[in-house]
Amino acid sequence: MVEANRCLFCYDAPCMKSCPTSIDVPKFIKQIATENVKGSAHTIFSSNIMGGGCSKVCPVEKLCEGACVYNFMEEEPISIARLQRYSTEKAMAANWQLFKRKESTGKKVAIVGAGPAGLSCAHVLSREGIDVTIFEKESKGGGLMTYGIAAYKVTPQFCEDEVNYILGIGGIEIKYNQELGKNISLAELQGDFDAVYLGIGVGLARQLEIPGEELEGVEDAIKFIYDIRDKGFDKVAVGDKVAVIGMGMTAIDAATQAKRLGAKQVTMVYRRTENEKPCTQVELDIAKLDGCEIIWLAAPKEVIGENGKVTQLVCSKMQLGEPDTSGRRSPVDTGETFSLEVDMIIKAAGQMPFEELVMNNGIENKSGKIALKDKASTSIPGVFAGGDCVNGGKEVVDAVQAGKDGAAAILNFINKN
Repeated sequence: MVEANRCLFCYDAPCMKSCPTSIDVPKFIKQIATENVKGSAHTIFSSNIMGGGCSKVCPVEKLCEGACVYNFMEEEPISIARLQRYSTEKAMAANWQLFKRKESTGKKVAIVGAGPAGLSCAHVLSREGIDVTIFEKESKGGGLMTYGIAAYKVTPQFCEDEVNYILGIGGIEIKYNQELGKNISLAELQGDFDAVYLGIGVGLARQLEIPGEELEGVEDAIKFIYDIRDKGFDKVAVGDKVAVIGMGMTAIDAATQAKRLGAKQVTMVYRRTENEKPCTQVELDIAKLDGCEIIWLAAPKEVIGENGKVTQLVCSKMQLGEPDTSGRRSPVDTGETFSLEVDMIIKAAGQMPFEELVMNNGIENKSGKIALKDKASTSIPGVFAGGDCVNGGKEVVDAVQAGKDGAAAILNFINKN
């Protein structure tokens, strides 16, 4: 109550503008302040059906809370994420179904991928009376939320509850262990459904392309986190001296998880300086609090091992040169090197799109990222796409908005035909 009543309920609120799903932040906070929690949850879910998960994993310090006017008054911004979490958790715990599905129109849509984009798209379509079938390659829904984010942010149980809450509207069926290109084909889906939405994400870890990368003990961060989420903490081996390469959200997650799983020393290696880091300061502080060490201006050059197992990571000392296409100054090799003694290396140098899968299906793309004609239409009529498979990898909240855009485009397409 105290926090909700701190809100200035700005007209033309900057927090709302900085949310990719355009949640009406002043409205939902005002509803909390007037003890209308159900109305507050409805306001959030109307814009973002995964508002519960986003309240836990969103980098709010660079989105809504970062835009809060209190920042300009040198006061703490409103705790928007925590207020959002308050309303959504109450709604999910009580299973308030705040949306009524329209009568079935008889139209059918196939969605590939039960991640944030696919689930968001499915929910909007179902509300309009469209029958939705989601094809998911894993045995659980949620996508990156379930398999790609550290458990200290969001638990597997919460992810399962969130998926079940979304499915509660009815009219959505998820078929698990169904992978595009293996169990199902795009041509089959086009024949059986009125429209197809691709929310296949990204998933191929970017390789370092350095000698020794194939040695035992060199892991991909995505696989490392996936295994923790899929198999459980006790089934995943972790080294004593771990090096994590990268400084994005996934790198932070991998480093903190390794430390919490018992690694004595975790060193993060990043080729630029702290000013260019892709993660937020909040994330970096979590890694530091967990005891992770950081080496700036260092790039992996070679992995050295004995008897097939990693023992050392050789790094090049870097310096910053001119800005590159991303606007950040490019790291330049100084010619100097240093070595770290390690028994495990976790690579978190980014992910690549499923280029082969996209190419094989004849979809127009840019290096594997699906090209769109408008906000959701692919080069194939009746096939739509959104989320990480289009943008190369952004936040969960961006994928939710992409799902909404996809649903709007599909409804427009179905109504025309």
